[in-house]
Amino acid sequence: MLHKSSNPAFAKINFASYAKTGEGVMTINGVINKSLLLLLIIIVGASITWNMVFQGTASVTGLMIGGLIMGFIFALATIFKKEWAHITAPLYAIAQGLFLGALSAFIESSFLTTETGAATAQSGIVMKAVALTFGVFLLMFLLYRNRIIKPTKKFMLGVTAATGAIALMYLLNIVLGFFGSGLSFLHSSGPFGIIISLVIVTVAALNLILDFKFIEDGVNQGAPKQMEWYFSFGLMVTLVWLYIEILRLLALLSGRN
Repeated sequence: MLHKSSNPAFAKINFASYAKTGEGVMTINGVINKSLLLLLIIIVGASITWNMVFQGTASVTGLMIGGLIMGFIFALATIFKKEWAHITAPLYAIAQGLFLGALSAFIESSFLTTETGAATAQSGIVMKAVALTFGVFLLMFLLYRNRIIKPTKKFMLGVTAATGAIALMYLLNIVLGFFGSGLSFLHSSGPFGIIISLVIVTVAALNLILDFKFIEDGVNQGAPKQMEWYFSFGLMVTLVWLYIEILRLLALLSGRN
């Protein structure tokens, strides 16, 4: 039986509802291949968007908002219609590519070395965030594979509770923002703000352990092959969140609010 996950993509899955006669079963290799494909779509989309922004042929704000909204819509569609994942998951990846490319370009541009108002060099903060994201992913995978971190019920409950608390904190910050206020420590480059950001990055990283656990459980329970797309989508949701939080942490460490 699958336990409850803090990742909305992996909550309350009933494999029997999505089974197709003679379809086959989900495999680890199938999930890996589809995850790599979704990741490639995100990277290609982000690279194209990145170049468009720096070439001045696209609006950062427009791409960020558009990608964010489309990503949210396709994510909801995937969660509520899991059998559509083979279509909606790639569309989600395209939308995230737009959003992450624009966001990364915006952050990078704020760190550019300028002379007479013209950008002359790039800080490399985005590449550092990308490298750290993949490094953390690999570390979490090794810790899970070697059972150094065991996804016990208490561990899963703790990570789920912490993730829920973070979601509520971000929601409160958005609501307060409409009234011209907000949780200032979330954007502070002071010690407390950095500690909070580091805790959030840690929780996002630990969510990968839960994702690995649910993927393994799905394979062991003989989930239908079509669920490979869905589990790959869920893994991308966590990976995107982890990248954004690492990028924000690096920005705070550099003294940029």
